[in-house]
Amino acid sequence: MNKIVNYVNGKKNNISEKFISVYNPSTGEEISKVLLSQKEDFEDVIKSSKDSQASWSNTTPLKRSRILSNYKNLIEKNLEELATLVSTEHGKTLDDAKGSVTRGLEVVEFACGIPHLLKGEFSQNVGSNIDSWSVRQPLGISAGITPFNFPAMVPMWMYPISIACGNSFILKPSEKDPSCSIKLAELFTEAGLPDGVFNVIQGDKTIVDLILNSNDISSVSFVGSTPVAKYIYETSAKNGKRVQALGGAKNHLVVMPDANLSQAVDGIIGAGYGSAGERCMAVSVAVAVGEIADELVENIKNKASKLKVAPWTDKDSDMGPVISKEHKEKIENYISIGIQEGAKLIEDGRNYNIQGYENGYFLGPTLFDNVTKEMTIYKEEIFGPVVSVVRVKNYEEALSLVNDHPYGNGTSIYTSDGEVSRNFTTNTEIGMVGVNVPIPVPMAFHSFGGWKQSLFGDHAMHGMEGIHFYTKLKTVTSRWPKSIKSGPEFVLPTN
Repeated sequence: MNKIVNYVNGKKNNISEKFISVYNPSTGEEISKVLLSQKEDFEDVIKSSKDSQASWSNTTPLKRSRILSNYKNLIEKNLEELATLVSTEHGKTLDDAKGSVTRGLEVVEFACGIPHLLKGEFSQNVGSNIDSWSVRQPLGISAGITPFNFPAMVPMWMYPISIACGNSFILKPSEKDPSCSIKLAELFTEAGLPDGVFNVIQGDKTIVDLILNSNDISSVSFVGSTPVAKYIYETSAKNGKRVQALGGAKNHLVVMPDANLSQAVDGIIGAGYGSAGERCMAVSVAVAVGEIADELVENIKNKASKLKVAPWTDKDSDMGPVISKEHKEKIENYISIGIQEGAKLIEDGRNYNIQGYENGYFLGPTLFDNVTKEMTIYKEEIFGPVVSVVRVKNYEEALSLVNDHPYGNGTSIYTSDGEVSRNFTTNTEIGMVGVNVPIPVPMAFHSFGGWKQSLFGDHAMHGMEGIHFYTKLKTVTSRWPKSIKSGPEFVLPTN
């Protein structure tokens, strides 16, 4: 049985000997075991990170950039293997896995520009013969706690920028699909990264709490559910850490009567059921405005019923299984609650069986109509292949629906009206907004992050927000007089 351990000081490593199982979601079979690190493992990782950080922070940004450029090339060469690791342990289709690795790679590409991105500002003669300038300096040791749904992409939203800025980085990946993180670390070593700058520690809440309470760690980045994000934020802040904690979502896609219906339906199908709905940017609520509702529901049903649910090894698969037996049961329970609370079940994804994969964690696409904002399936994040259609009378009601929800991660509108589009993008209280785009995930040179209960902390991820998060601003005011005026000055200096 393959054992997945930590990656410390440029090699695989473990001190403790407690392991738990990793499963193939398509078959339900145990495929490996992953280390449940303990305090002694954590202390080993901290020592390695501290030993490497000072010299790395003094490495010129240009040298860091060259290592990142090597890393980019190695990820490109190994993309197929990285995607296969993701698909094997997560269950998503291979093309979807490749896409997620590529979106992470884009952040590495962005970080290659670190010599330019770290440039500060300079002002000459802010006072008589006095100059002032700003620099951005690394925090020290940064840590990332990442979710199961994107074991390559989400970590790469964090550590390439942190490391480019001169920090050492500790990654705590999900214990459900940990293999990809080890391969990513090995490739970074191969690219020339000094040992100890990027360490990976496996584990569960024991390690999370050690990270949050460590005096040696300066910042924590997190992606996961809102209750955990709030816990991460509060505990980290209490311990004086900088923190960005991205939480849950309930993303609405508004379909106006003048929308291109075919494009809207395709957007809902792909964004609602892709990756079995296990995305923080998944569309889980379709808001049907006015008379378009009946036709919209009928078209979603027709396309959803034809989706092929199969293991990732089937090249024709549209979506694979969910991550675990427990999560499958949780989603099925939400579907039952939706029925009990009066939603109309149009397409039922429960009891989905595939010959030869009877023990896999498969669910078919599920569609509800006539969902109201009082229902549990509307209020809570399901994180599965379940789409709820909410009918509203007009645009104003749709906008209020979007803004009244406590989550504020992403939203989209499908319309042919530029005025409506402009009003929507201006007045939605949501962090990421799409117009005729179903999943408005920003590119690496912009930043990713929601509002309200979807983000705790002051900074979104990657882009310039990432540069600012992983550095401290220092402003210097300097004068070099030929002679020093005698006596102290008691008046605040002015120009």
